[in-house]
Amino acid sequence: MQMSETIRGRYAPSPSGRLHLGNIASSLLAWLDLRHLGGELIFRLEDLDPERSYMDYARLMADDLRWLGLGWDAGWPADAGYAQGERTEFYAEAFSALQRRGLIYRCWCSRAERLAARAPHPGEEAPGSCRCRGLAGAELAARLNGPRPPAYKAAVPDMDVSVLDGHYGEYKENLARGGGDFIVRRSDGVYAYQLAVSVDDALMGVTRVVRAADLLPSAPRQKWLIETLGYPAPDYAHAPLLTAPDGRKLSKRDGDLNMAELRRAYTPEELIGRLAYLLGLIDRVEPVKAAELVEGFDWAKVPPGPVDIGGVF
Repeated sequence: MQMSETIRGRYAPSPSGRLHLGNIASSLLAWLDLRHLGGELIFRLEDLDPERSYMDYARLMADDLRWLGLGWDAGWPADAGYAQGERTEFYAEAFSALQRRGLIYRCWCSRAERLAARAPHPGEEAPGSCRCRGLAGAELAARLNGPRPPAYKAAVPDMDVSVLDGHYGEYKENLARGGGDFIVRRSDGVYAYQLAVSVDDALMGVTRVVRAADLLPSAPRQKWLIETLGYPAPDYAHAPLLTAPDGRKLSKRDGDLNMAELRRAYTPEELIGRLAYLLGLIDRVEPVKAAELVEGFDWAKVPPGPVDIGGVF
């Protein structure tokens, strides 16, 4: 796939469970953002982790989005090359390019490795560099000759990277002191989320990324990765998180208001209408089609969140 001057956004769900209300809210905002701008939307399946990817969930995700009227222009499942499980060669090329520039080192720490193939959640990543970055001599040799294969981390520079988020404004982070070095390939050979997402957004010509606000801290490191690999970084806009009345973020892991339940309770128009009200796009709860929200869409209407779903769902 080649770079394009077309405005292009993407859905990028992970098939680890049924879509829940928060996923649908982010998907609705991504769809409205692109349709309002007259851009293209692609569907990319983020099935990096073989232990957490289930094709039955992937098919249900696609069906749920179509049921809601949130279709896309290209991508999975109709088009080849839009599932991350099919794209290992591209990640390997990027990995080698970073390695040649001395930006990758071996790491034997295990704390975050099991999480590295999927999008991070708050509290799952710790800032700062890793002691493995400075291993040398006998200590390095002992690790290399040991039984455990290493993971690989990106050695980030001590520099500030800022993104101008379409919803939250400027977001700045020092790569070294804020996010710190991060895994780009696990010890089992699986390429990690941060690398794969950055490579895919670059090679697929994605110019706008709309996703949930808990991924805003990933934007600076992904921007750095994309630009380091020689591509222009996309524009970002992050959607507010939906929370349960007790303040909990909605989660696939908790099964909060997933689409199986929502489809039993509401028509597509009723569900879109309730979400549109929560997101500030209409001033009362009423059935509405997603297409009817396109012309008047404006990020300025969307609250910063978190958005309590109590009283509406």
